Amino acid sequence: MDGISFDPGGREEGVAAAARLLAHKERILVFTGAGISTESGIPDFRGPDGVWTRVDPAEFTYSRFLANPDTRRRSWQMRKESGILEAEPNRAHRALVTLWEIGRMLAVVTQNIDGLHQKAGLPARVVVELHGNAHQAVCVACRAKVPTGEVLDRVAAGEDDPDCTACGGILKPDVVLFEEAMPILETDRAMHLAYEADAVISIGSTLGVFPAAFVPIRAIETGASFVIVNMGPTELDDLADVLIAGPAGEVVPDLVAALTRSTPR
Repeated sequence: MDGISFDPGGREEGVAAAARLLAHKERILVFTGAGISTESGIPDFRGPDGVWTRVDPAEFTYSRFLANPDTRRRSWQMRKESGILEAEPNRAHRALVTLWEIGRMLAVVTQNIDGLHQKAGLPARVVVELHGNAHQAVCVACRAKVPTGEVLDRVAAGEDDPDCTACGGILKPDVVLFEEAMPILETDRAMHLAYEADAVISIGSTLGVFPAAFVPIRAIETGASFVIVNMGPTELDDLADVLIAGPAGEVVPDLVAALTRSTPR
């Protein structure tokens, strides 16, 4: 496919090209990564200043979390200090609510664990969370779920490794850790949505994390148009119809505004 090269000076042209491409698309699947939430104060993971430049991800594998109380203590403390539960949606999240309300969006498939799509106003039923949700914790033994805020309150009160109050099992954030499989139901649903989509907009993802990145690939294989919005190159640039460089909080509202103008009233 022929994409528009990454050039900050070409942002307006990129938005216009994407709007033309998507003008008659009615089943747009939105695929989001960490880059849509950086403007809400949540750092990405793989960028130049991402989380994994400061923390070794090998310390937070699923097996290490289960086996090592020190890992669990550090994990809960990091989540307490991260501010992710208090983060607020930005203009990009809110623009996607508008895209849903005008009837052009099929669903959002997200790699993010911050819950900001729902907090912005998208119905939970149209958000597929491939990597879980940081607002919940789950017991690995009995699978009971509790709000993460309650767990962090216990941490603040002095319990550095809170256990499940129902069975005494290990509590973990209800997110996918390294070595842990993605949730089957959410993954299957995302793939079904990919086959239904007539277009995909990827926002803020390097498109280099698999199997999540197979979602836009599957949509493309069935003939869906493909737009990428990202601050820099991604691993699927050569598959895109249009590439737009820029902050999601600036590009996405402009693109949705253009699509709103093209939507019959």
